[in-house]
Amino acid sequence: MAVMGPSGSGKSTLLYIIGALESPTAGAVKLDGRDPFAMKERELAAFRNKEIGFIFQDHCLLPQCTVLENVLTPTLVATSSSNNGGEVERARHLLGQVGLAARLEHRPGELSGGEKQRVALARALIRQPQLLLCDEPTGNLDHAAAERVATLLLDLHQQQETILIVVTHSRELAAKFPARYELLDGKLAKQ
Repeated sequence: MAVMGPSGSGKSTLLYIIGALESPTAGAVKLDGRDPFAMKERELAAFRNKEIGFIFQDHCLLPQCTVLENVLTPTLVATSSSNNGGEVERARHLLGQVGLAARLEHRPGELSGGEKQRVALARALIRQPQLLLCDEPTGNLDHAAAERVATLLLDLHQQQETILIVVTHSRELAAKFPARYELLDGKLAKQ
């Protein structure tokens, strides 16, 4: 689903509450039947790392790391032991899906805005989350790059079978989603 609304309406705050990054001041949040705010800090961190993928507007890529290393970052703090070779192979596969197979060893400073956003998308999907949250994923991109990222988001959402929630100012991006909501005056209304 897409959530639209004017600047300052609380779209990003809503996304951060859904993703258990900020606590709600009222009401309750249930993710997969669980209240993340009732979890101990360590349990919540592990839950977010495994079940929720985030794509932030400013990418949040580590400048000193390569594209491949940035995608693998969530696997470094995973609480369960896993096959590191399998994670590297999955990261390479995801980077191929987003069209960056030839850029694995590049650093974020060597990438365009659209490429950075695609790295962020691959990183968000590396742990195969149930929920993918995107804060203005095309906001800083030119029209062509925004179209590519939007198509990738929707295609990978279907392939990975994730729940996808995007907050955006772009009516063009929102129109691509089957469910659209507008956040006005603290109320979320279906469009």
